[in-house]
Amino acid sequence: MSQKTKLFHRDFTLVVIGQIISLFGNAIIRFALPLYLLNITGSAAYFGLASALSFIPMIVLTPIGGMIADRVNKRNIMVVLDFSTAALIALFSISMGRLNLIVMLIITLMILYGIQGVYQPAVQASMPLLADDGHLLQANAVINQVSALSNLLGPIIGGVLFGLWGLTPILVIGGICFFCSAVMEIFIHIPNVKTKKAASILVLVKSDFKESMTFIVKENPIILKGILIVAAFNLFLSSLVIVSMPVMITQTLGMSDQMYGYAQGALAAGGLFGGILTGVLAKK
Repeated sequence: MSQKTKLFHRDFTLVVIGQIISLFGNAIIRFALPLYLLNITGSAAYFGLASALSFIPMIVLTPIGGMIADRVNKRNIMVVLDFSTAALIALFSISMGRLNLIVMLIITLMILYGIQGVYQPAVQASMPLLADDGHLLQANAVINQVSALSNLLGPIIGGVLFGLWGLTPILVIGGICFFCSAVMEIFIHIPNVKTKKAASILVLVKSDFKESMTFIVKENPIILKGILIVAAFNLFLSSLVIVSMPVMITQTLGMSDQMYGYAQGALAAGGLFGGILTGVLAKK
């Protein structure tokens, strides 16, 4: 019997476990680094600048990550990026106190978000290769729930650890998570379906971008409308929450870093609950 005839076969299970470990490490570090900058500098402007700049690589690299995932062995992408993230965290830890904190932290966050922008498309693109048509929807749901749960638990646990012991244990735990995830992913077998190579990278990018825009604009315009609505919410509302919430909780209200972690967890819980309601009430 083929492994793909059941959902939680060996390779899919390893991908899920690797996701749990990697995304948890990512969540606690992405929570702690900007908060550490805010605590050290006391500047909401620096916090906002770091948060804004860190998203740019993810925005730019996510579509490129999708193109790479279509043409490169997805297991290798996961392994290389998790090892690279572990090395990045180790380098940041070694450099603390030796280089300019603000510049070093912003660069680290940008690289961290950029890596995530390439990593997640590889995971999503591996689902059709690990699950048959009858289990594909369930497989994608499991991966999305793992991501949602990491966003829920990461800030809460990160807030507790940061409030009790500071940044160092979070860096250690995060680095160990990425290293362990990379080692585990070495043993995953994902079929490598090669696509026809374009004449050059520019031709490849142009062709993929044109195909994507045609699909979104002409074939499924409702996707474009959804993207524009979500973009508008993120532009005018999410940025205010991301920047103002930690400042209000830790500085204006004088509460602890743990409370900020709980607030971030509450936001993630709302997103998780909203996703469940969407599935339940979609037809209504």
